[in-house]
Amino acid sequence: MNSIVDQMKDEKGQRAQAIMLRRREDLFENDRLKSIEARASSYLRAGVPVHFRGPAGTGKTTLAMQIAASFGVPTILITGDGWLTSDDLIGQETGRRHKHVVDNFVHNVRKVQTETSGLWADNALTTAIESGYTLIYDEFTRSPPRANTPLLMALEEGTVILPSRAGKDVYIRAHPDFRAIFTSNPEDYAGVMAPQDALLDRMITFDLTGHDHATEVGIVAAKSGLEAGACETIVSIVRALRFEGSARSSASLRAAIMIARIVKAEALLVSQREPRFVQLCVDVLEANSTKLKQDGRSAAVLERFLGKPPAVAAQKPNDSSAASAV
Repeated sequence: MNSIVDQMKDEKGQRAQAIMLRRREDLFENDRLKSIEARASSYLRAGVPVHFRGPAGTGKTTLAMQIAASFGVPTILITGDGWLTSDDLIGQETGRRHKHVVDNFVHNVRKVQTETSGLWADNALTTAIESGYTLIYDEFTRSPPRANTPLLMALEEGTVILPSRAGKDVYIRAHPDFRAIFTSNPEDYAGVMAPQDALLDRMITFDLTGHDHATEVGIVAAKSGLEAGACETIVSIVRALRFEGSARSSASLRAAIMIARIVKAEALLVSQREPRFVQLCVDVLEANSTKLKQDGRSAAVLERFLGKPPAVAAQKPNDSSAASAV
């Protein structure tokens, strides 16, 4: 199989919550990235949760999955959501079981016994902590802080407290192999809520505030298969737009990877002489830059780094700025 994810099955052959991750061999690594991975892995082995925080496209989730795969145990992934509740972490009652027994062994004696019990299903945190799995909680700050309250006891005391209706032990102690990895975006991102200080105090946070130019070029080249020179040009364009300050949502490392993959697939020339390349950059980078569109600077910003878009260049075929190489 080429996938890095193997879906696990339970004893009944049904898909289980957990998956088996396998380390990827196609990821770019330099000394800085290797250092982060090594330090985070050592803290996790010591039983301390880690938290990767940074802008979109900095590789937080990829790094979390790579580290989880190295432990060789099943992993459970959960993604933060505004509708998430604590039940989505610890479990919930999924129905009721009714048992009605009529004993008429002696023909003139009729004995009736009725029992009602709840059907309980463990969710991500309970399953991971009880079974010794690795929990990856991606973008956990998109969940309401109250929903993450069970994590306080789980990370501090290694215990999950279940409601009495669960029909099992109320206190679930952590398996020695249980580990937790968290990722989040900065608080000024849309949909992100401020996490509890008490929760952040229980984990070690790595701020992935952005990679340097050389690292981004290496990552884009590794993920796209495009030659390094072309990747360097693409990264330069994306970084220039990113540092405008108002194009953050679209000018991420992920956008550079997207452009490079399409350039590779379509065999495009990375140059202003190639209208399709210019239009590709416009489509990828301008699409989500709402602020740039609203204040009328979108066209000016893109023209500064890419030259005039094809539609404009077509009206002025002799325009030297549209024909110059990037």
